[in-house]
Amino acid sequence: MDIVKVFGTNLRKYRTALGVSQEKFAEMSGLHRTYISDIERFQRSIALDNVQKIADALGIETYKLFLEDEKN
Repeated sequence: MDIVKVFGTNLRKYRTALGVSQEKFAEMSGLHRTYISDIERFQRSIALDNVQKIADALGIETYKLFLEDEKN
């Protein structure tokens, strides 16, 4: 399992399900848009405090961002 890829894929899935852009989501989470973009493109690892900010902004339990999609 590539945890960076799993996390980035899940972030994009949940963000798009909310119907918000990276820019709007960055505002919601208190993070920078380029940071969100880097995560979704698997270019950046992420600190645990930012994982919690992202989960809170998505309105989901944190662990869901680490679940690998069985279809992949």
